[in-house]
Amino acid sequence: MTKIKAVIVEDSRLARNELKELLKDHSEIELVGEAENVDDGVELIKKTNPDLLLLDINMPEKDGFELLEMLDEVPVTVFTTAYDEYAIKSFEYNALDYLLKPISESRFALAIEKVRAKIDKSEVINEPKTEKLTENSQIFIKDGEKCWLVKIGDISHFDIVGNYTRVFFEDQNPMLYKSLNQVEEKLPEQNFFRVNRQQIINTNYIENVIPWFNGKLKLTMKNDVEIEVSRRQSYLFKDRMSL
Repeated sequence: MTKIKAVIVEDSRLARNELKELLKDHSEIELVGEAENVDDGVELIKKTNPDLLLLDINMPEKDGFELLEMLDEVPVTVFTTAYDEYAIKSFEYNALDYLLKPISESRFALAIEKVRAKIDKSEVINEPKTEKLTENSQIFIKDGEKCWLVKIGDISHFDIVGNYTRVFFEDQNPMLYKSLNQVEEKLPEQNFFRVNRQQIINTNYIENVIPWFNGKLKLTMKNDVEIEVSRRQSYLFKDRMSL
């Protein structure tokens, strides 16, 4: 059985120890590191490239959501927290599961089952390597009883909705039953840009760019939609769009 590499990012030493005890019942999981704050967690994730991230939400200085925004590639993520008010937001960040402390052995086992199924499915999806689409490629979308054949270049942007993606073109916004990360893998990089954790835009649809708070940018699209670019992505956006 292939080992699943895991990292814990949690500010409480007691909570980290409890997670390590729960992991002892799952020999397929290999704990490759732990961190007690976001900055150390980001460095650890970049160094170890884990398959699974067990992530607390409430931490000093920066929270778990900010950690995910700092990563270029996000592992399969299971949030662990004592607060239930973040549940909806966690799935906006494409989290696989959300565990409330104290975490029972049975509930943890269920989360690990989901992780194993997710990773097994991803390995199947990723072989062979996905080919990139072009601006003139067409994709078929079926949402409920409606169907569309849409040219990639006609899509203005994509939004995360839970574990799926909403596609915006003309006056339509159907659901595409793939994650935003799966969609991003196939998009032509010269036309599409990940502006934040939740959205990808078609740069050809940008009408206006204005400076925003804390070094961020705000975009107005040709369909009058306003989109905020995260601080990190704002720097990349400026560099990409400069001569």
